[in-house]
Amino acid sequence: MDHPSHQTSNFRAARDHLVALRTDQARAAAEFVWPDVGGSFNWATDWFDVIARGNARTALWIVEEDGREQKISFDEMAHRSDQVATWFTDQGIRSGDHVMVMLGNQVELWEAMLAIMKIGAVILPTSEMLGTADLDDRVRRGDVAHVIVNSHDAAKFDGVAGTFGRIAVGEPTPGWTRFSESRDVEPRPVAHTVASDDPSLIYFTSGTTSKPKMVVHSQTSYPVGHLSTMYWLGLQPGDIHLAISSPGWGKHAWSCFFAPWIAEATVFVYNYSRFDPAALVQQIHRAGVTTFCAPPTVWRMLIQSHIGERPEAMRELLSAGEPLNPEVISQVQRAWGLVIRDGYGQTETTAIVGNGPDSELKAGSMGLPLPGVTVRLVDPLTGEAAEEGEVCLDLAVRPVNLMIGYYGDDERTAQATRDGLFHTGDVASRGANGYLTFIGRTDDIFKSSDYKVSPFEVESVLLEHPAVAEAAVVPAPDATRLNVAKAYIHLAPGWENTAETASAVLRHAREALPPYMRVRRVEFAELPKTSSGKIRRVDLRELEISAAAAGVAPEGEWRDDQFPEIRLPS
Repeated sequence: MDHPSHQTSNFRAARDHLVALRTDQARAAAEFVWPDVGGSFNWATDWFDVIARGNARTALWIVEEDGREQKISFDEMAHRSDQVATWFTDQGIRSGDHVMVMLGNQVELWEAMLAIMKIGAVILPTSEMLGTADLDDRVRRGDVAHVIVNSHDAAKFDGVAGTFGRIAVGEPTPGWTRFSESRDVEPRPVAHTVASDDPSLIYFTSGTTSKPKMVVHSQTSYPVGHLSTMYWLGLQPGDIHLAISSPGWGKHAWSCFFAPWIAEATVFVYNYSRFDPAALVQQIHRAGVTTFCAPPTVWRMLIQSHIGERPEAMRELLSAGEPLNPEVISQVQRAWGLVIRDGYGQTETTAIVGNGPDSELKAGSMGLPLPGVTVRLVDPLTGEAAEEGEVCLDLAVRPVNLMIGYYGDDERTAQATRDGLFHTGDVASRGANGYLTFIGRTDDIFKSSDYKVSPFEVESVLLEHPAVAEAAVVPAPDATRLNVAKAYIHLAPGWENTAETASAVLRHAREALPPYMRVRRVEFAELPKTSSGKIRRVDLRELEISAAAAGVAPEGEWRDDQFPEIRLPS
């Protein structure tokens, strides 16, 4: 192993302290202090390489639906990321460059992320679900200098403006350099010294404006900040950790990259084309998974099938993304004898609230502030402390696990960090013994499955259709996905409330939006408004909640499953 630096020793001591207090959240919160990693810290070299050199244990284990699998040791991953970093440097990638990485759960994703960090460049994780229009916007606003994609996605960039390096994984693609060439190079020392507050990652996240926010994380806010996530997950050295998460979203970095490798655990991935609960459970048994984190959608699908007996090695079950129905928790507990623990955080942070291992659980609560985190609840109107209010982080001593800010948007950064607080935009209540219960957003964003949906973005697409004069998108409760996007539409002159109109609008939404934003229900109606002319989405949300409680579809609603000609697999 590499010789540990002072920064590495401090980081390890903090990690070990949290592991030792894994089952004593109160003491961990009281005693934990963020480690001093000095003015320069490169997690890929100062931590990962130190634990990886000469380490034959499995760092990454990927299993495919057809039974193929790959196991990569820590030592192999360190060597491969050295090779890739050397090759990236030869391709012109430099410290500070913005590199868009649009890959699936494949070995090259982890190799590329480590290599980019070693160079000191900035990773822009990007979902494979995006199309040309979204990519064009992100390349431009994100000042992207290089793009790494699978060859089957390369054509999406044909209509993307700008000059940027193009690297493709897979088959030869005209105009793109092959990632596989990196295997032919002799690795050279290319690790770049980076300041602890230099940018490391930029995530795109849905917002209430027309464009996604760009969240900038430093060399410490995610790489060091995920000590809190590791604690919440309950990870220990030697664990085999499975998290159901898609690359391109912050949760993937939480649970499939930083937290497991901070703990020196194995990242286990099971790739499938369509979710099969029985196949997933079989893989959990076969691999000896010890810790399992999944969004509520997956937990709901699991209990709808026969999940069988508790996997022998399983120790921790977790859920994040949106509140989990208590009945789901009860059914899993009856089947496996383990309680699913909830947690909370944002792309702008790491895990900041959670139920730690073996902690006392309160029904419906997302838990207590995690070690290293100070949470304030603030009345959104008065700015005063409250027992029910917006979840905020105290900036008197800036939390290590908080973003630098929003890229290219000083105004939004200032708004989020006003009054000496970081404002999450989420509202919670504080109950007995400090337990926090999530209530909702201060804006209108909602979750569908494990993805955030911004109504404004969906409405903007709907307005491109000639039938749509005005649109308001709200969450409609759904037994499997928690919510689906429902659009209330005021029709333009000349259009009528018919099946043909509904089919046309739903088809337009399907073709123009990523699958996770897809509008699955529409209703043509006058939109309720305030005296100043603003649409009252709260009234529409209440209509959907009432209809769901009554178990009936609202009169006048059209659903995508009424139109076989436009349906796609979910």
